[in-house]
Amino acid sequence: MTIREIKAKSILRKYKKVDSWFISRYGMNLYRGCTHNCVYCDGRAEGYYVDGEFGEDVTVKVNAIEILRQELDPKRKRIPFKRSFVMIGGGVGDSYQPIEEKYRLSRKVLELMDEYDFPVHILTKSTLIKRDIDILKKINRKNRAIVSFSFSSVNDEISAIFEPGVPSPSERLKTLAFFKNEGIACGMFLLPVIPFITDTPELMEKTIGKASKAGLDFIIFGGMTLKEGRQKDYFFKTLRNKYPKLIGEYENIYQKNKWGEAAGEYYNSINLTFDIIVKKYKIPPRIPLSLYKDILEENDLVVVILEHIDYLLKLQGRTSPYGYAAYSISKLKEPLSSIKRELERINGVGKVTESIILEILKTGSSSYYKKLLNDYSDQ
Repeated sequence: MTIREIKAKSILRKYKKVDSWFISRYGMNLYRGCTHNCVYCDGRAEGYYVDGEFGEDVTVKVNAIEILRQELDPKRKRIPFKRSFVMIGGGVGDSYQPIEEKYRLSRKVLELMDEYDFPVHILTKSTLIKRDIDILKKINRKNRAIVSFSFSSVNDEISAIFEPGVPSPSERLKTLAFFKNEGIACGMFLLPVIPFITDTPELMEKTIGKASKAGLDFIIFGGMTLKEGRQKDYFFKTLRNKYPKLIGEYENIYQKNKWGEAAGEYYNSINLTFDIIVKKYKIPPRIPLSLYKDILEENDLVVVILEHIDYLLKLQGRTSPYGYAAYSISKLKEPLSSIKRELERINGVGKVTESIILEILKTGSSSYYKKLLNDYSDQ
């Protein structure tokens, strides 16, 4: 492994709109490159511009804490931060990969988040995060903390092939149970499931069943992308070695899509399978409203709820206008409460969507949203 230390010019990334998967407006990459070396990782793709050999070489932003402190200082901000979770962890480097043990950047970031009163959401595959339970509990008491782990399945043998530098799924589940026992909200990002390997109904049910047993608050699901170039070449090398009979199946569903997406019919099929199983085990397929209702500003709250409604409908194979309405609202400069009588002028907002927005502004929730979620809840 080669470690390269650099001085970064900036750390905090501001998203163009609130991210309804993570309930976040801000994120960061403390490391570029990742020694977890997951075979399917799209961080390997050319578009991410990660230097060196992905999976072996890592760049460390050694001045990250100094720069982040400046970026968080309210005296230096002309525009105040919008309330949301701050996402710690990125697609080009797990914030708790092994070199975090030496550099401790993630822990120092958490100390800053506590100092400046930000809620945090961490996505990782590393059990090293247990080290920071003390500061996460402090943040959770003052604001809120969510700890999420990503999985492709709960099969330790398959994980050893496709996630060679990562603690086993069994160890990750134990770590999630540990955080749940400490009062921290926890989720599973069951993504990507690996086509024809971890996306089978039997293995998906086993994975979701174990998530249920661990008491997780939500599961977020997704299929695999495979971009042309380094990512696809590296993945196919492992596939030829371990699952050569699947090459034809992969070539059939991955046909040089610009974004590395598989055929839509494939995603529709696995989404429907996931929907059936997650309903059976009564686990929400998005972060529950109770975890963010009191955190987001009104426009962002409306955007997230509309996008969640959109997702729940599409998960069942239904059409939805709510995603477009959410996108239009995310572009507004003024608060929705100041233009209540003009909502139908917003692109994508009709009578039904208007009534949902008004209900959210009044109550902080949506009866239609709750109705859709009833299938995923015992309440």
